[in-house]
Amino acid sequence: MIEKSLDSSSLSDVQMEKINRFTRRALEREEVFVFSLILCDSEIDRDFERFPKESLEVLSGLFVGKTGVFDHSPKAKNQSARIFDAALEDTGKLNSLGEPYCILRAYAYMLRSPKNEELIFEIDGGIKKEVSVGCAVERIVCSVCGADHKATACEHVKGGRYDDSVCHHRLENPTDAYEWSFVAVPAQKEAGVTKRAGALGGRAPVDDLCKLFEGGGGLNLTAGEIISLKAQYSALAEKAKAGDAYLSGLRGEVVRLAGFAIPELAPTLVGQLAAKLDSCQLSEMRHALRKAANKAFPPSPQLGGGDIQREAENPFVI
Repeated sequence: MIEKSLDSSSLSDVQMEKINRFTRRALEREEVFVFSLILCDSEIDRDFERFPKESLEVLSGLFVGKTGVFDHSPKAKNQSARIFDAALEDTGKLNSLGEPYCILRAYAYMLRSPKNEELIFEIDGGIKKEVSVGCAVERIVCSVCGADHKATACEHVKGGRYDDSVCHHRLENPTDAYEWSFVAVPAQKEAGVTKRAGALGGRAPVDDLCKLFEGGGGLNLTAGEIISLKAQYSALAEKAKAGDAYLSGLRGEVVRLAGFAIPELAPTLVGQLAAKLDSCQLSEMRHALRKAANKAFPPSPQLGGGDIQREAENPFVI
């Protein structure tokens, strides 16, 4: 969330020195427009995820020098500003978990140019206000059981209540910061941050990609998103392989039971029919065929009961 713009004349020599670390020539105060913003905080957001204080501390260093774009579109023409300073701040308040409420405050600059006049006017007018970040984290930890969802999922659902606590995911050990963006609808209520797809820890990239392809839009992926998509693809491929094996066994059992229950039907015909059914339909057919087969060939005990009356009359006959 953009908080306020700073008067160029009030910029210190230290701030100008930090800005000029990213320029080809030393800029003067009147050439830059500077504003402060809250990139993210330690509160649970609308996605039921949050950055613990330790993660915000790491991100404060990772975001220095990162460019600001629009709607997370990583194109050079969308570059509008750059962060030259960032730091973790303890507000002195508590978040919803009763822990210290911390924010990651950053300072960004852009050039005072005819191209940026409208954007500067919108920032000062409070129109361009919400921002979000794109970053990568090493661990996505369940607050209930501590499972790392980047390694294995658990049974707890984000947003669900377990023993009077709301399940959420902690985004731990940030490894990279990609960019920050002006957006319309952020996930965090106060800080205005949304975690992007894949390694960014929070959304389902496969679903997001499907929407992009359906809309016919272009697609630009970060390295973290590509890695995440590969991991998701591998996991889905393993599940699909197991599912295919299960369906194959189910169809084979249907064909075998049909041979007992309805011997008049050719096995090839039953196999063709089974190939068109899903798992639920195959399970129902297997159940019906099993009942019919048991009626046609009722199970008999391995040890017969014998002639009870005769045995009772001649108890010692061998």
